[in-house]
Amino acid sequence: MRKTKNTSLDTVVTDFILLGLSHPPNLRTLLFLVFFCIYFLTQLGNLLILLTVWADPKLHARPMYILLGVLSFLDMWLSSVIVPRLILDFTPASKAIPFAGCVAQLYFFHFLGSTQCFLYTLMAYDRYLAICHPLRYSVLMNGRLCTMLVAGAWVAGSIHGSIQATLTFRLPYCGPNQVDYFICDIPAVLRLACADTTVNELVTFVDIGVVAASCFMLILLSYANIARAILKIHTADGRRRAFSTCGSHLTVVTVYYVPCIFIYLRAGSKSPLDGAVAVFYTVVTPLLNPLIYTLRNQEVKSALKRITAGRGAASANK
Repeated sequence: MRKTKNTSLDTVVTDFILLGLSHPPNLRTLLFLVFFCIYFLTQLGNLLILLTVWADPKLHARPMYILLGVLSFLDMWLSSVIVPRLILDFTPASKAIPFAGCVAQLYFFHFLGSTQCFLYTLMAYDRYLAICHPLRYSVLMNGRLCTMLVAGAWVAGSIHGSIQATLTFRLPYCGPNQVDYFICDIPAVLRLACADTTVNELVTFVDIGVVAASCFMLILLSYANIARAILKIHTADGRRRAFSTCGSHLTVVTVYYVPCIFIYLRAGSKSPLDGAVAVFYTVVTPLLNPLIYTLRNQEVKSALKRITAGRGAASANK
């Protein structure tokens, strides 16, 4: 249980100082370049997938690729909420962030992050229906239902972000104002509150840790059924294609959920590993998604070839 700090409530924090990731000063330039390249490649890769799904009629009519396009859109925005601010930590620029800016960053981080969490679950459910119930798939999962489920994920994510931002910033902050983290996130900000944070930590544990763990377990359950169905496929090519499609999704899900659960089920932890672990699901996962889904997905690669060939032919005819 956190106790109220003996700090004058007359002092009101108007901004926060993000201390960022711990790093040797001589690596500052290298880290700046690394994270800048990661951000650039993340935006480029996800934009490429988004445009491919939108431009190819064979992809944007199928629920699996509608979900993939939404995931790419989410990754672009989630990366934009986190990485530019992280890059500033490796420059001489001020590390201060206005109080309202901190509120906005926390809200959008949890809004987009939880929406992504729900989306991964929907993607697992979609694959479960496609592989375990192939004859009824078009009835059980169609474009209209997929759109409704995606809209539900966005609404649930927005509600989650609003709850977390409201509960976190309803507390008084009267100093100090140094956030020992690279973003305004709940565990790091709550340490600065001048009031008891027991309720906040409990809500964080239930609303984030348990929900994320539950979604992860639902995904694993879906893939357990999928694996059993795949083993019943008689042709080696059919098994290979099914494992390739599902393996890419399971890889991304593991990289995203395991660090997330590690941090939020230990909301009161002050481990120096938390920042490094958080980089995986906030920075690395949005970069990996387009790589995994294009390199391991034959249909996306084929669509990219068709679009490239079409544009090449159009250019040749001019």
